[in-house]
Amino acid sequence: MAVIEWQPSAWQLFNDYLENARIAFGQKTGRKWENEIAVLYERLKVYPTSYTPERLLQGRSKMYRSCHMMSRRFKLIYYYDEESDVVYIVDIWDTLANPKALIRRIK
Repeated sequence: MAVIEWQPSAWQLFNDYLENARIAFGQKTGRKWENEIAVLYERLKVYPTSYTPERLLQGRSKMYRSCHMMSRRFKLIYYYDEESDVVYIVDIWDTLANPKALIRRIK
């Protein structure tokens, strides 16, 4: 089973979005999103390559993958290191934002 590691900036973004959702939409929505990330975690641990490659990040040295979350408003961006069996979560991207912003953030 793969291990999941967050980049600090991605973890901070997730927590910011989650807190904003709690304020704007209530605790129930916050719990729903927490449950959703728990399900994603379990899937990534067992099937780390099950999500599709992120087309905006093709041609990079790493195979970045993405999965929708939080009512398809955000994408969790990650890559899988098969040698170490680690899933690295590198970004949470707001799908309403300009795609060029994601391309610039992921080096």
